[in-house]
Amino acid sequence: MVQYSAKRSALLSVLLLLNLMSVTCFADDAGNSHVARVADARLQIFNRQILTLRASVLGMVPEDRVQRARARIEQQLEKPGRHEVSLSHVPPGVLVQIDGSGSFYIAPEDIDPFQQETLDSVSRQAQQALQMAISEYEESRNLRSLLHAALYALLATLAYACLLWAVWKLRRIVMRRSLKFANAKLAELHDVGSALIQRERLHWLILKASQMLSWGLSLLLSYQWLGVMMSLFPFTRPWGEHLNAYLFGLVLTLVGAILKAIPDLFVAVLIFGLAKMVTHGLGRFFDLVKERQIEVDWLDADLVGPTRRIVTIAVWLFALTMAYPYLPGSGTEAFKGVSVLVGLMISLGASSLVGQAASGLILTYSRVYRKGEFIRVAEHEGTITDLGMFTTRIRNGMGVELTLPNSYVLNNVTKNYSRVVSGDGFVIDTKVTIGYDTPWRQVEAMLIEAASRTQGVQTHPAPKVFQTALSDFYPEYLLICHAIPTEPRPRAEVINLLHANIQDVFNSYGVQIMSPHYLGDPACEKVVPKQDWYKTPAKSE
Repeated sequence: MVQYSAKRSALLSVLLLLNLMSVTCFADDAGNSHVARVADARLQIFNRQILTLRASVLGMVPEDRVQRARARIEQQLEKPGRHEVSLSHVPPGVLVQIDGSGSFYIAPEDIDPFQQETLDSVSRQAQQALQMAISEYEESRNLRSLLHAALYALLATLAYACLLWAVWKLRRIVMRRSLKFANAKLAELHDVGSALIQRERLHWLILKASQMLSWGLSLLLSYQWLGVMMSLFPFTRPWGEHLNAYLFGLVLTLVGAILKAIPDLFVAVLIFGLAKMVTHGLGRFFDLVKERQIEVDWLDADLVGPTRRIVTIAVWLFALTMAYPYLPGSGTEAFKGVSVLVGLMISLGASSLVGQAASGLILTYSRVYRKGEFIRVAEHEGTITDLGMFTTRIRNGMGVELTLPNSYVLNNVTKNYSRVVSGDGFVIDTKVTIGYDTPWRQVEAMLIEAASRTQGVQTHPAPKVFQTALSDFYPEYLLICHAIPTEPRPRAEVINLLHANIQDVFNSYGVQIMSPHYLGDPACEKVVPKQDWYKTPAKSE
């Protein structure tokens, strides 16, 4: 008799609900029901999400439906019993019941239109979530279950503390052994200063790497401990499940992405492998050309170095372009954003960068100069120490290294003092002005004699003297000679000796040098007698 009364009351509640729905939900000619759309509301029982309601039913907005459903469920859970959740299909929706009594109604409009879900699947998920929430509610009222959870939490905390201690203990052991190994390797270096610098940098690097690894493991253990602790207690269990699911989902996502990227990654590795093989083969070819074992008309041995760099860069750029679609993450928005940023940075700085590189290529392949030659660009002169794509480095006679942009070199007249000399060496030139009352043949002879006295100046080809101008007050004489020192020395030192010998020779023959300006004849010749050449503090040679 009691069972019959319960069934009868449940049937009456269903009929009443259907009657009310018939008032608010009606069909149009196409058979589509009209339900008002308002703000969504989430139904949560005991901190667990059951369902998201999106439609107004029986004149109640989703927020009102959630509040009524929560109050109804709390009222039903106060009654003794097992509290079984069931579903009852009440077209067009589904009625969720606890112990045969209605708790809340799921309308078809509550389904998310952007998700591939059906009313049955959403109803079953809500049934399972509600049954789990009821189980957790009953568990929270059970003192024995709470004591077990507290005991498990204490054990988990002890294990967490032990693992943290082990991580930092292991960090100290690994760092000590790494430093010992690094010091042993650095002790093999012969350069003491370099060893000290590298030891400091290596110690800093090992310290930072160990700290980052230790903190990363500690944060991971803390995250996992927090998820376990929350999962032990009924009220916080949904949060713990969310933390654990997020970490597990992240790992699965990473593993899945790696497995999915393996075929494309294999293609990219294959492309880069072929590029490496091509560059290796071309490098062997360039080595043979440089050693003059192979001679080609279009490539000189002096141009092997820059040509190799250009070809290698071109091959790797081509390989990167071909492999780009196969790189993991190349289709993501982040990868595209980085590509756009790099392209923007290159385009902003490309004007000067490309100009310098183009100037370097022109200077290299037009063979304006080579490494080791002595040149003069504008007011700068020196021996070329390095030919770069963007700059040219020269070392002047004072031992100072000058860095000249290639565009600057290309836009100025370059004097090459080494090109006309066969083999090693360079050209030295100097200019003097002597009055018209001195025979030009005598002046030429004295300049050649001064050049022959200078150590490092070649006798073959012999020094030459040219009269470059007949000015108003004096002729201009230009001495040109070739210098190949027996041992490397700055050009400034050779010029210094040459200028000293010119003064000595002219003083010996009683001829005064009219440089830099001639204003009138003096009362007597401005020459230094030989007995005064070594006045104090000068020392005789």
